[in-house]
Amino acid sequence: MTTTNSEQSHGDLEALEHNLARIEELTQRLVGALSAKRSVPEALQGPSQDLYVKAMAAYLTDMMQNPAKMIEHQVSYWGKSLKHYVEAQQALASGRLTAPPDETGSDRRFANPLWETHPYFNFLKQQYMFNSDAITRAVGDIEGLDPKEKKRLDYFSRQIVDLFSPSNFLGTNPEALEQAVKTDGQSLVDGLENLVADLEANEGDLQVTLADKDAFKVGENLATTEGEVVFRNRFFELIQYAPKTKTVHQTPLIIFPPWINKFYILDLKPQNSLIRWVVEQGFTLFVVSWVNPDPSYRDAALGDYIEEGYLTAIREVKAICDVPKVNVVGYCIAGTTLALTLSLMKHRGDTSVNSATFFTTLTDFSDQGEVGVFLDDDFVDGIEEEVERNGILDAFYMQRTFSFLRSNDLIYGPAIKSYMMGQAPPAFDLLFWNGDGTHLPAAMSVQYLRQLCQQDRFADGGIEILGERLHLEDVDVPLCAIACETDHIAAWRSSYRGIQQMGSTDKTFILSGSGHIAGIVNPPAKKKYGHWTGDDLTVSPDEWLDAATKQDGSWWPLWQVWLAKMSGKKIKARSPGDSEHPSLGSAPGTYVLSVSDS
Repeated sequence: MTTTNSEQSHGDLEALEHNLARIEELTQRLVGALSAKRSVPEALQGPSQDLYVKAMAAYLTDMMQNPAKMIEHQVSYWGKSLKHYVEAQQALASGRLTAPPDETGSDRRFANPLWETHPYFNFLKQQYMFNSDAITRAVGDIEGLDPKEKKRLDYFSRQIVDLFSPSNFLGTNPEALEQAVKTDGQSLVDGLENLVADLEANEGDLQVTLADKDAFKVGENLATTEGEVVFRNRFFELIQYAPKTKTVHQTPLIIFPPWINKFYILDLKPQNSLIRWVVEQGFTLFVVSWVNPDPSYRDAALGDYIEEGYLTAIREVKAICDVPKVNVVGYCIAGTTLALTLSLMKHRGDTSVNSATFFTTLTDFSDQGEVGVFLDDDFVDGIEEEVERNGILDAFYMQRTFSFLRSNDLIYGPAIKSYMMGQAPPAFDLLFWNGDGTHLPAAMSVQYLRQLCQQDRFADGGIEILGERLHLEDVDVPLCAIACETDHIAAWRSSYRGIQQMGSTDKTFILSGSGHIAGIVNPPAKKKYGHWTGDDLTVSPDEWLDAATKQDGSWWPLWQVWLAKMSGKKIKARSPGDSEHPSLGSAPGTYVLSVSDS
């Protein structure tokens, strides 16, 4: 039986009417979502105008003093643009519907073959790349700016250049247009639906959903390592993991994850779970799961995290395991605060920590790395005003900040797939975790940003916490530090300099390949990245790297050997808790399930 033209036309008409009805409904939802858009303070929308005024003044001064340099820039740009235009016109005039030679290089944004072969799309791509290069060179050659201001100008100029990539717009994205034609426009309707859903889920603010939220459930297919919550207070739940070996090292290990995110980054799936792997190596492992604070935590400061968090967890683990000392790990901001805790413990004469490990930790903030572009007064003043109003720094701001540090990967690329291609977000555990953010207490946020990030007090003169002036050189326990080569949050050279200043005479420094997350969550079985080691920590970071030994694969086994030496003899494996610490529920506990609705 065949389909007549009239039947097919009727089917097409029905599909068209259905899509038109969906578009009308989605348009109404879109208007509703935008009308409910949260009010984001102007100070948190971008850098102050002073930065651009200074940049323009420096540019004009440079132009007056060195016009030859400006003319050279312009002639180079004009020459490339005009040459390409002529080549494209000649190809068309000769009847060859092909692109002229393209020497702009490869770029993931332009992976579709049509960017190289189709005259129209290749013309757009090459002209964009010429413009991008011209702007980058012009900004890079500006003189007379403070180095910190120059770094911010470079960053925010790059953001503008990346925003205007032709791949970000439907009419100039061949892949999206192909998909629209292939699906009779269905991909555009689906994309609009994805857009509206994201706006509705984020109070009218555009945050691209990076992962399928229905594909994962914490405690079911994420954070599944067996354990029990054995202690709880207003700041954290303490999870003790069930042993997987008959014997364990006598000295237990406590991991303090960052409270900027949730702890299960270290326990995503069994095959990439650092938590499961540590237990399998014969260690008694405890992990702190921080509370997701609400406005009632407004006055919680770093001292509260130290006293009610770190010191309490150490006390409870010592009691459960009946030991005088523990080993500890701090990751990112939790590593910074661990160093503060160790300094305080030295002042108090508390020797409960046998050794410390620092994952991607900054303690010397003299060079803040890429994230430093958001740490000037214009942004920090805005954050201070925001938290004063609301009692917390909403997870929205932290997620947006970190996304813009990798905007092509975490904003524009996903937006193209979701809104222009109509694709559903992938079932990707790491991106699911990335979207499961936490709030930060007002007092702690301001204290961290002002006294540590901006004023660098811990490394320069000391910081007053809990009645003591804490110094970086007070940290004198045996330590191991792991930094990551391409870390855009805790630059490895800055991490290295902080470790250099600590007072310990027993230091191990490991540089892992990859970035802030992948460099840490790098199980040995994957045989990825690699790492560097070196013994001389008295030299500069680059001198250390030049002399360091490169080794293949994960750093986990190297750390396991180091940690075993710090963990004492083997004893019979411990079951979670004791008579004074009965189970309060199975891992991963309840605090980790809190959703950041604001």
